[in-house]
Amino acid sequence: MSNIGKWENAEPGVKRKIFEPGKSLMMMEVHFEPGAQGYEHSHPHEQLTYCIQGKMEFKIEGEAKVISAGETLVIPSNAKHGAKALEKSIIVDVFTPLREDLLKV
Repeated sequence: MSNIGKWENAEPGVKRKIFEPGKSLMMMEVHFEPGAQGYEHSHPHEQLTYCIQGKMEFKIEGEAKVISAGETLVIPSNAKHGAKALEKSIIVDVFTPLREDLLKV
């Protein structure tokens, strides 16, 4: 069953909705409750994150970076990274190439 366009739980206090992907580019909206975390991980995909609402702290290869509404950050391919919501937050993540591991057909 496809998860595209449907809200799903990612981690505790974190839910996401994956939008219809292109051939090599995909996007998802992610909502975080205050204090919720996106666990540290890495993937071969390049990632661009845009903060719509709130304030998030990202750790990329051990370096902390805080972004607020209207700000972006780039996560390079294979970089270890994780995130924590410093307040209720909404972000949009864009990946290239497709995150086949997240797409359920």
